[in-house]
Amino acid sequence: MKNKLKVEIWSDIMCPFCYIGKRKFEMALEKFSHKDEIEIVWASYQLTPHLMTQPNKNIHTFLSETKGISLEEAKEMNNHVTQMANEIGLHYDFDRCIVANTFNAHRFVHFAQSQNKSNEAEERLFAAYFSEGKNIDDFSTLLQLGLEIGLDSEVLKRVLESKEFAEEVQLDIQEARQIGIRSVPFFVFDRKTAVSGAQDPQIFLETLEHVFEGWKKNNADNKREIIQGQSCISEGACE
Repeated sequence: MKNKLKVEIWSDIMCPFCYIGKRKFEMALEKFSHKDEIEIVWASYQLTPHLMTQPNKNIHTFLSETKGISLEEAKEMNNHVTQMANEIGLHYDFDRCIVANTFNAHRFVHFAQSQNKSNEAEERLFAAYFSEGKNIDDFSTLLQLGLEIGLDSEVLKRVLESKEFAEEVQLDIQEARQIGIRSVPFFVFDRKTAVSGAQDPQIFLETLEHVFEGWKKNNADNKREIIQGQSCISEGACE
């Protein structure tokens, strides 16, 4: 695989700013002249790890109870985020959102990553949760989403019904704790520079350009210097 600059993104599916942040980062990436030399790695984070999936609970009520605010205040908060999403072409429908634990969704992403489809998995999960009112903790839902992005349904079913990729999810969460991540989305560029939150695309673009310049220089410096002498080419002539 060609050497690429790694951008790690800690994110949770139920985080509305994570979907917004994903789209804003992609907008910056489209303007970045070296986007083919960027590798995106999605890392798991759970805002509410002990949350019980409750398909029949309204997300406004859940937010009201969690934050200790009135139902009207919760609706106003969600409406504000909906407007922010609309400004960058995302459609949020909080009236349909299903309260769901995201651990299995994160396992789904890790499996997709093993098949080089993690970005597709993240995008599909975000849309399913925020726009389509799907239960992202439900195995039948995850199997359908997997089918839509080209994952092997039989293998995915086996993964979901086992504990596969649970350790990978936990390791991401532990690493987030170790490096001091307290909120998501959280973007780490080449393990050197971090950007927290759903920033303006221009900030992401400037960060990409700055980090890439240093990364490219270091890669150039690390290239082997070869002093040529008499040698033989594999299955070829000696000279």
